[in-house]
Amino acid sequence: MARSATAPSLRPFLPADAATLAALLRASVEELAADDYDDAQREAWTSEVDDEEAFGARLAGELTIVALAEGEIAGFASLRDNAAFDMLYVRHDLARRGIGSALADAIEKLAAARGTKTLNVDASDSARDFFAARGYTAQRRNTVEISGQWLGTTTMTKELAAPAARRAH
Repeated sequence: MARSATAPSLRPFLPADAATLAALLRASVEELAADDYDDAQREAWTSEVDDEEAFGARLAGELTIVALAEGEIAGFASLRDNAAFDMLYVRHDLARRGIGSALADAIEKLAAARGTKTLNVDASDSARDFFAARGYTAQRRNTVEISGQWLGTTTMTKELAAPAARRAH
């Protein structure tokens, strides 16, 4: 699998990012989830970002980080209530190049630094293997209804290592 030559840079979400991240989510779901969800399911899934103002408010209400590759937005991830991996999306044309891993590493480190011992994620069928490879363990299978469509997810958990104690100087 191809890896990017350089690691992406990460920064906090800015309100001006909402429209770009909504478009990124739509394209990512359309391209990367096509093997796991049919057209109607993917359309329902992406309809959650149709209200970009509400989507932006959701991202602003969580700890959301944005990945940049060569100066352009390449993906984003968010942590909800310091306990749940809410979203992780990568631009479909940059998938499998380490961007998702960099975002996941950052979310896990931030959650651990905030005292989270166990991180939860409701992984889509398309993301389940990614999270499993990172040490997340499946807990239960879910079926969620979005805009009249039923989508399967898997609740997974990962025990986080406590942050290293800082040494006094």
